Amino acid sequence: MVPLLGSLQFPQIGELVDWKTLGGAGFNKASLTIIVASVIVLAMFFVAGRKKAMVPTGVQNLVEASVDFVADGIIMQTIGEEGMGFLPYLTTLFWFILVCNLFEIIPIFQFPPMARMAMPMVLALVTWVIYNGVGFKHQKLSYIKNSLSMPGLPKAILPLYALIEGLQILIVRPFSLAVRLFANMLAGHLLLVTFALLTDALIFHDGVKAGGFPLFSPLAILPLAMDIGITGFEVLVAVLQAFIFTILTAVYIGGSMHPEH
Repeated sequence: MVPLLGSLQFPQIGELVDWKTLGGAGFNKASLTIIVASVIVLAMFFVAGRKKAMVPTGVQNLVEASVDFVADGIIMQTIGEEGMGFLPYLTTLFWFILVCNLFEIIPIFQFPPMARMAMPMVLALVTWVIYNGVGFKHQKLSYIKNSLSMPGLPKAILPLYALIEGLQILIVRPFSLAVRLFANMLAGHLLLVTFALLTDALIFHDGVKAGGFPLFSPLAILPLAMDIGITGFEVLVAVLQAFIFTILTAVYIGGSMHPEH
């Protein structure tokens, strides 16, 4: 614990992203959150698919709107009609990341599992397998040649270009996908914790007492307002990061389908 503002003890970063195992076998609060998020997403689609109302309302309306959004705003803009086969996966990916991210502001949980590198990396590796598999399926062995070369490129530059593109496809793309999601969610979590601890320390200031009872410190209004503002901002970040991960996945799939991309 790191002392902060006298009596306030600020936890180490490791304490904010790690928990004791629940029942052994490495199962902890982050694992539980991922399972709960998966159940929520499955339940949403089950309820939406079961209703089949001509005029959708509630959950059905929400899910159908998200399907249209992914189809028109992501797939058609990045892959085209050929990419509609990936609609179920991309829609599920969007909702899973979004629900996981929103756990950051849900009481009791108050932590997004994407703020641990393991889950973003797993999703990034799944994306890596998919877009490379699509590349070989549509371009056969020409996928390697088309990925590592460019028409009209001077032969002297070709080895360097092939090295850079090879590293990008094999390492940079999945790594950047995972790190972007992980870093943004972890940063938001740390900000929320920081201002929450400051608020807690200032609401009842240890140094001012009357009749044995601590007095409210007006200074607590500042970190409290910041915590409320950041909470609203983190909702936006949760949606944005889910969208960015999903659309980049679609972009990589589209690039593998069409060598000219």
